[in-house]
Amino acid sequence: MTREERDRIIEKACQQVGPGVFYSSVIVIVSFLPVFLLTGQEGKLFSPLAWTKTFILLVDAFIAITVAPVLISFLLKGKLKPESSNPLGRFLERLYTPLLRWCLRWRKTTLALNIIALLVSVPMLLSLGTEFMPPLDEGSILFMPVTLPDVSNTEVKRILQVQDRIIKATPEVAHVLGKAGRANTATDNSPISMIETIILLKPRDQWRAGMTKAKIVDELNGKLQIPGVVNGWTQPIINRINMLSTGIRTDVGVKVYGQNLDSIYGLATRIKQQLDGVPGVKDLYVEPITGGKYLDIAIRRDEIGRYGLSIDDVNLLVESALGGMPLTTTIEGRQRFSVNARFAQDFRSSLPAIRNLQVQTPGAGPIPLSAVADIRVAEGPPMINSENALLRGTVLFNVRGRDLGGTVEEAKQQLETLLTKLPKGYFLDWSGQYENQLRATRTLQLIIPIVLIIIFGVLYFTFGSLKEAFFNIVTIPFALIGGVFIVYFFGINLSVAVAVGFIALFGLAVETSILMVIYLNEAMQKLVAEKGNSSETLTNADIRAAVMDGATKRLRPKIMTVSVSLFGLVPVLWATGVGADVMLPIVLPLIGGVFTSSIHILLVTPVVFEMTKEYELRKHGRLEIPAITH
Repeated sequence: MTREERDRIIEKACQQVGPGVFYSSVIVIVSFLPVFLLTGQEGKLFSPLAWTKTFILLVDAFIAITVAPVLISFLLKGKLKPESSNPLGRFLERLYTPLLRWCLRWRKTTLALNIIALLVSVPMLLSLGTEFMPPLDEGSILFMPVTLPDVSNTEVKRILQVQDRIIKATPEVAHVLGKAGRANTATDNSPISMIETIILLKPRDQWRAGMTKAKIVDELNGKLQIPGVVNGWTQPIINRINMLSTGIRTDVGVKVYGQNLDSIYGLATRIKQQLDGVPGVKDLYVEPITGGKYLDIAIRRDEIGRYGLSIDDVNLLVESALGGMPLTTTIEGRQRFSVNARFAQDFRSSLPAIRNLQVQTPGAGPIPLSAVADIRVAEGPPMINSENALLRGTVLFNVRGRDLGGTVEEAKQQLETLLTKLPKGYFLDWSGQYENQLRATRTLQLIIPIVLIIIFGVLYFTFGSLKEAFFNIVTIPFALIGGVFIVYFFGINLSVAVAVGFIALFGLAVETSILMVIYLNEAMQKLVAEKGNSSETLTNADIRAAVMDGATKRLRPKIMTVSVSLFGLVPVLWATGVGADVMLPIVLPLIGGVFTSSIHILLVTPVVFEMTKEYELRKHGRLEIPAITH
């Protein structure tokens, strides 16, 4: 073979396969468009994946039509062996040929089995739980108990110390650090009644046999049942993300809006009673918006006038005794600290002690504060929360042991009767992770159908035929069969991560299908070139022989396309460490979907292709063989 002959063969082969590879890369890029339109947490998490995959595939598409043919002309030299000389190819062909022959013989049975598998996957898909994002194991635990709003500093300190001792006694716990109230920052508005304890765990090889993070949380929750304290369990990072994005420090929150704090609190309490006992609802409590205790000192103007005092004189005593009077500022390096002075604890720790505080008068000497002021403890809101110019109360809970979507749906059913009896001007709103889930779901429901239409358009432009485009895009629902089955049996809930996995599956399934249709059309072109394109010269047996030839003779590149995708993903199944929890839901649909889409492409696509060509020959008297767009 001369160099010119070899180059012509390479050119012809690249013209045949190159455009298909190019357009399949374009389809994979198009299938990832929904990921770019995700917003919020899911957009920040998955957009790097989408950008990376897009740029890689753009370069891949360019190389497929430019660099690859040049490299083939340089590297494909010497004695060329036929396809049958490859032992792996012969082995695969020996397995595949009788199986394909059986499928072509029993075409209706083959199609029925695939349709039954597709129909079975639908109820399995509908039975899957839903959540916003798969829970990421951060390696640590955040314990967030809430006490009564009128708790004292001394009591909170005692509770914190007791809790830390109990937690540290657990063998799996390495370090415990707790705080009550707010830090020295304007962004932390935590009340003194809210405790935050970060629990750092030991390496897993030092845990007791059979212990998991969920079991550790359950064990600690059982030990930390303190009267007047409602426990809450989460993780440090996701807790901060929830608080910053939705204002809710738990997985789910029911926001109660209205005009009166007492009415809002009453409604929130009734909601808590309705939700108590719903499977999956944990750490349920009402955010306290009443019950705060305030020291109310009302100065009697007639009495201070009798003693020759002014309001400022009495307020100065209250400030210096209870609040603290600023004296000076001390400078230590770059830090400045205010130095305040106030009365000792014994003189301000009780109402009698405060009533006996001495007010110095101009003529009557020192008199008790109770002689010129009414002193009592009054109730009021510990913290006033408002949103959209409305007062707001919240019922908070976490979800454990169940999917978030199913838990919230059942919780909504429990509140149906209550919602019909809400006073005028009061309404509820669901927030937290569920709010993010609804937003992401709406985005995906809007974009995925548009992407499927775009993929179909690219396929039509590629083949110039609606039937050929249909052959390829019909692979997608059959690819979903394997994705649904593997997600179901692994017990994974539907989430944005699983949706991203299915989106990636769209492109991979169509990519392999394009190769099959290209080779089947090539076999038909050879048949027409040999026997002509007429019902007088062609028979159904000729079509079947051409389908067998097109499907089996190019089996190795089809298997290679599937294997590269499959073997590149399988190692993720054994991945461990931080981040593996999010990778697994993305990869599982790809692994299962590539497997079933390959079965469909290798066995069902030739069957449908043969039936279509027989119909064309019977109706039109000739075969319609589209040429892939160059």
